Amino acid sequence: REMIRVLKPGGRSLILEFSLPENALMRKLYLFYFRHVLPKIGALISGDSYAYNYLNQTVETFPYGDAFCRLMEEAGFKNVSAYPLTFGIATIYRGDKPAAVTEGQS
Repeated sequence: REMIRVLKPGGRSLILEFSLPENALMRKLYLFYFRHVLPKIGALISGDSYAYNYLNQTVETFPYGDAFCRLMEEAGFKNVSAYPLTFGIATIYRGDKPAAVTEGQS
């Protein structure tokens, strides 16, 4: 709701978020990597495994696809769409803020 509030009338919002692949095999591979491999690599490089475990948890619980599109529509966005990238591990969401209603329009 805050995003649509600060967006100018007729403006467009583009959001890039992690998501989960729809394909069962890709999802299984992705979740294995995300849960077991990435936290270990992240801990080795940064010394902070918590951040990489936290990332995994937030991605798995974040609404994605149609669920996120519905949230955008409920917030007031129009022409909402989702564009999955890289086998669905990330998605670009697009939504337009309606143009301001001018006098004489309904």
